Amino acid sequence: MSPQQRRTLRTLGLVLACVLVLGLWWWAERGSSGSGTDAPGGQTRATAVAPSNGGGTPRQPTRGGDTSGLPTVSVSDLPPEARKTVDLIKAGGPFPYDRDGVVFQNRERILPGKQRGYYREYTVPTPGENDRGARRIITGQQGELYWTADHYDSFSVIVEDP
Repeated sequence: MSPQQRRTLRTLGLVLACVLVLGLWWWAERGSSGSGTDAPGGQTRATAVAPSNGGGTPRQPTRGGDTSGLPTVSVSDLPPEARKTVDLIKAGGPFPYDRDGVVFQNRERILPGKQRGYYREYTVPTPGENDRGARRIITGQQGELYWTADHYDSFSVIVEDP
């Protein structure tokens, strides 16, 4: 093999390695904290959490309360695993998953638009799942809590029981 052919193969190998690394990075990032871009001042859309997938019974927020336009769910209506995660959040941990507490980027633009780093996400275990599953609780810096049972496709505001 000539030196020119070796250089060409080496260059091609380097380019392929870079493409592979970038592809793996993109794949890991898109699955970790939502998809898309941050949403300062972005739109919100309210989609109820279906009780059939382990969520509680969503209700519309009352006047003078939450202004996000998202439905609400009381802590007692959450699945037991979500209630335990709420308790761990209030206690400051310890959390069972290494990704618990990472920045949630709100790329779906469903939650109220805030600066990057405002939201954090926590895993809610799903019985029968071998991975982190789709259920999460998202916290805001002002103490707000959001529930998603469908990996960020919809959210409800978690409200304390009366």
